[in-house]
Amino acid sequence: MGAHVSRQVERRRSLASEEKALADLRISCGCSFPGCDYRPSDRKNWMAGLDPGKLIVYKIVWPGTHDSATNKIGIRFISRPFAQCQSLSVYSQLLLGTRVLDIRVQEDRRVCHGILKSYGIDVVLRDVKNFLSETKSEIIILEIRTEFGHQDPPDFDKYLEDELGDYLIRHDEHVFGKTVSELLPKRVICVWKPRNSPQPKAGGALWSAGYLKDNWIDTDLPSTKFESNIHHLSEQPPVSSRKFFYRVENTVTPQADNPVLCVWPVTNRIHGYAHLFITQCFSRGYGDRLQVFSTDFIDEEFVDACIGVTHARIEGQA
Repeated sequence: MGAHVSRQVERRRSLASEEKALADLRISCGCSFPGCDYRPSDRKNWMAGLDPGKLIVYKIVWPGTHDSATNKIGIRFISRPFAQCQSLSVYSQLLLGTRVLDIRVQEDRRVCHGILKSYGIDVVLRDVKNFLSETKSEIIILEIRTEFGHQDPPDFDKYLEDELGDYLIRHDEHVFGKTVSELLPKRVICVWKPRNSPQPKAGGALWSAGYLKDNWIDTDLPSTKFESNIHHLSEQPPVSSRKFFYRVENTVTPQADNPVLCVWPVTNRIHGYAHLFITQCFSRGYGDRLQVFSTDFIDEEFVDACIGVTHARIEGQA
């Protein structure tokens, strides 16, 4: 018991130190980056507002959500707080400006997060198609993966192709150098990441796991995650020469040996530092590497920051 208490005391000290480190960094460096003052007039149609004829895919900073379809996960007030990473539906996230979705499924095609499950994938796809039917120039990256510890849904690749049909942007590395206008009327880059089934084939309707990469750091310590994110981003090639999407997640994760296990109070330790992260990317010389930027509990400020950098890139300011 004494050893356990000692470890918890040390963890609280480490956490307090890390929270102070980020707060001090923000005070000393501020939060200013190319496009930080830009505000879209219509988040639902922000790509259309930036001119699809000028908006090249590799120049986009894509606002994304982590565990996107967890707004109804588990049982409300009982198990949901331990797995919920978003409070909005997929449709509402897209209206807000989200353009990268992270969806986890189990063998019966239901959305899940670990052992907890939610609605079927058909609910997600309906939200996506409803949004696409209401807009004309918005491109979405839809990542669907089989959750760890689960089996792939049978014939899931065919199911996705049948459901998304003519919206799908087929796998082609030339996509990164094309404008949004050149991709239209196709609207969805669908990345399917099975665990045991064959990966999507080159040139097919779906994209394989290697085209959306990240370096997941499993920690609840905010400064550790912040600095690790910058370090891994620094190792990536610039977006102009990259033939895959690279994601940074501005999140921290509850740990089993810590008494705080609910998602929100833990991820909130880093949630407010998205602007600082972008600022540090540019000040340290890695602004040309930022591409997919994701968060828990996405909000307008996060979306606007991503759109702002995208606008600055189009205007030659970043």
